[in-house]
Amino acid sequence: MDVPFVIRHRLEELGLEQRDLARAARVTESYISQLLTRRKAPPAPNRTDIYERMDKFLRLPSGELAKLAELQRKEQLKRELGEEPTALLGEVRELILRKCAPAAEAEIRAIFERQPLGELERLVTSKVLEVAKQVARQELDNEYWVRMMAQLGGRSYEEMRVIVLEFLDTDIFHVSAENCVSFLDPLIVRRFEFVEQEFDERITEERGLTEFLRDPALSGTATAEEIAFLKRLRFTGKRPTPLFYYRELQSLRDPLHFPTPPGPDRH
Repeated sequence: MDVPFVIRHRLEELGLEQRDLARAARVTESYISQLLTRRKAPPAPNRTDIYERMDKFLRLPSGELAKLAELQRKEQLKRELGEEPTALLGEVRELILRKCAPAAEAEIRAIFERQPLGELERLVTSKVLEVAKQVARQELDNEYWVRMMAQLGGRSYEEMRVIVLEFLDTDIFHVSAENCVSFLDPLIVRRFEFVEQEFDERITEERGLTEFLRDPALSGTATAEEIAFLKRLRFTGKRPTPLFYYRELQSLRDPLHFPTPPGPDRH
């Protein structure tokens, strides 16, 4: 039993239509249709108010759909664990470079091109995405802000709410051109500065790393050197999940990111 099944069942029981649910949830009927046909994954419960509105409309216990959605998303993550991340969209990279301080843009671009999807590019993109999501999440319930963004983009209020919900669910490997136009470019005005710091062994280990190390399916092949590198990663704001460390480990092993230096007998 999953979110689409429960919603369809309740709609049939109550004699209601998808358009009625869309109106109650303040999204488009197309979004509800794609959700029910599983063409769209259920959004993350902690990033949206849609489940609370649907629970109330469908006369379900409060939090029922959110719990189902969380379980469904976890199962999807497990299925995706073995997949390699795709390259970042070109529009995203260009946007990030435009947000750099002018004096640093050439140097940062050179690093990005030398190490595609490398540590620096992923770090910068994650920070930019995090800041934009914070703004979008804070304003999701602000009807004036949503209508203003909708007007700027030539969309309806319901269409813009769908775009916000989908943006809150994205990550650095799935950022779209639409995300850049609607959120990243207009919302991000910060400049980024990176400072190398000495590693402090006294810093508490991230919970996500602890869970990663406890799961043999994720960390069973990690070497002592790789684990030491993962322990040196530092974060502010949102905390990393075990899946983040798994993907970081795959990135470390990708010869595209860290090519083997040519030997003395190679030309």
